[in-house]
Amino acid sequence: MENLKDKVAVVFAASGEIAGAVARSFAQHGAKVYVTARNLDAVKVLAEEIRVKGGMAEAAKVDALNETEIDNFLQQVIGDNGKLDIVFNGIAVDYSEMGGRPPALEATLEQFMAPMKKICGSQFLTSRAAAKYMIASHSEGTILLFTAAASRSKIPNLSAFSAACAAIEAMTRVMAAEWGSENIKVTCICSGALMETKRISGWIEGAAKEYGIPAEQIIAQYKAFDILKTSPTLKQVGETAAFLASETGIAFNSHVVDVDCGKLNIL
Repeated sequence: MENLKDKVAVVFAASGEIAGAVARSFAQHGAKVYVTARNLDAVKVLAEEIRVKGGMAEAAKVDALNETEIDNFLQQVIGDNGKLDIVFNGIAVDYSEMGGRPPALEATLEQFMAPMKKICGSQFLTSRAAAKYMIASHSEGTILLFTAAASRSKIPNLSAFSAACAAIEAMTRVMAAEWGSENIKVTCICSGALMETKRISGWIEGAAKEYGIPAEQIIAQYKAFDILKTSPTLKQVGETAAFLASETGIAFNSHVVDVDCGKLNIL
């Protein structure tokens, strides 16, 4: 199906596994996709992969935390296409950027603000710029933000990351309310842990070594809260994003859409 035929999409932080999966799904559904990241070589590989499979993709170097670069690039996209239909930002943060996972009693203000500045700040910058150009070009597009289930979890030593994730969800609702009069839809995808990604597999391996327990035990503890006997995949996240950006997906606006197959410990 080509639910996004003739749509113009920009994916920020597309060197990451999740954003890459979203870009592939956009292209498979007919969109022309611009894949951007600080790592130009990585997104060039992704764009070529999409083109080989019959999709339309172009790669560009854009820092999703640099307001000038974001603005200049979206202006270029509008200049080339006359419109901007879809924007997705898949930026993530590593525990190392927060100084590990310090308890709230020990975390410095700098450590607490690190994920707020990076993931929430980047989502703010790309969403605001996208809205500006969508309004100017009368694109009536879709802005998709991205967060993690930590926003509604009770996980020790993650006060900074959890607060940033919750802030992104709140920002989604406010932006949807502000830009809805221009027929711009703003929705947030909230992903559960994707076991196939390097980020989650690396965290499991690191935790297993730190606590001296088998990795299988950590996986079992996490999956104990699964409602179904399955877990979400990268492809499912990508397909969910493509659906939300489609005409049918207009029913979801200002919502936080969980992609986790259902978890007992997530509100």
